[in-house]
Amino acid sequence: MTWPRIIAHADMDAFYASVEQLDDPSLRGKPVIVGPRSKRGVVLTASYEARKYGVKSAMPAVEASRRCPQGIFVPPRFERYQSLSAAIMKAFSQFSPVVEPLSLDEAFIDMTGAEGIFGSARQMAELIRQAVFDSTGGLTASVGISSSKYVAKVASDFNKPDAVTVVAPEEAIEWLSPMPVSRLWGAGPKTVPRLERAGLYTIGDVRLATDEYLRKHLGSSGAHFKRLATAQDWRPVASRRTARSMGSDRTLVDDVSSVEEISYFLRRSADKLGERLRRKGYSAGGVRVKLKNNRFQSFSRQALLAAPSDNARVLFDTGVSLLNQFDDRGPYRLVGLAVYDMRKIDSPEQLGLQFDHQISAQKSDMLERVIDHIADKFGDGAVTRAGSIGKSGTVAGNTPNLDFVD
Repeated sequence: MTWPRIIAHADMDAFYASVEQLDDPSLRGKPVIVGPRSKRGVVLTASYEARKYGVKSAMPAVEASRRCPQGIFVPPRFERYQSLSAAIMKAFSQFSPVVEPLSLDEAFIDMTGAEGIFGSARQMAELIRQAVFDSTGGLTASVGISSSKYVAKVASDFNKPDAVTVVAPEEAIEWLSPMPVSRLWGAGPKTVPRLERAGLYTIGDVRLATDEYLRKHLGSSGAHFKRLATAQDWRPVASRRTARSMGSDRTLVDDVSSVEEISYFLRRSADKLGERLRRKGYSAGGVRVKLKNNRFQSFSRQALLAAPSDNARVLFDTGVSLLNQFDDRGPYRLVGLAVYDMRKIDSPEQLGLQFDHQISAQKSDMLERVIDHIADKFGDGAVTRAGSIGKSGTVAGNTPNLDFVD
């Protein structure tokens, strides 16, 4: 049977932890936990040796330590992860011009029509795994292949780590049927209990339920889950993802409550985001502030800018102006700033009429570009704000910045 499409999903195995074990042979075979070992730290990822003890991503470090007392905590090195990610994505591009990254360590690859070059679907998957291994000096990936993005993604996770799972189109429905509803794309911690309360425990249960029953219990999302349960997913692999947003979140050593305290961390995030926007040649049309209180409740507020900008002062001022819109008074354990509605700098813009403001903004732009140049020549941290000297205040010095502009 000829497949209508051949979609591969490649997912690195415990990526951050595997990188640490690759670079430090003494960590191999040991329970490695990537993240700060502090009462406020959060696990970014864990090696498979640590996962045997129930350690998972996003778990508080305190809980991870309780479950795995012998766990070895390693601080994250995002520059290293991003460097290897670039090598991995380059390896994927050798197989197809249509590659859609989902994060630093996973991507869809459209292999449709490539049988004459790379062989069968299984041969394609094996070649992708080998290319990842060679390009990274020893990291492994799991690859799922099917005729849709959804089934390919489920398949890549099916036999992790370091595995290949091929699901032919005619086998997809039966292959999915016994799996728990948590495997449905979009069924998160809130949706899974709703599905189970409706008596839907497996993907097969969803497939056999009537449209009316699903609509009654799940609303409009019922039709979405029914399509997935019947292996219907015709979304294309998007080789160029639109850069919608980029953000910088900071988990704090001590809770903060006052506008002054929160503003300090917003300023640091604004500086980082402004730098990243300029380096990538983008401007932002809007700003979003995210706060998480000490009860782990998250809140966000956002606003459009008067004109697209890559200026850190503009981003910061807008972020601070949003703080009076939060009803919750904290205290907060996380402060984040994000930009959205991004566009290329060279795209046409409507000029404003506040000339004095424009002149001030131009001076600020010039200053920030000079600072960028100094950082390029002498490294990050060569120039810093006086108010930041000797301060950190965050659980980890850096945070992962997962944007998909490139």
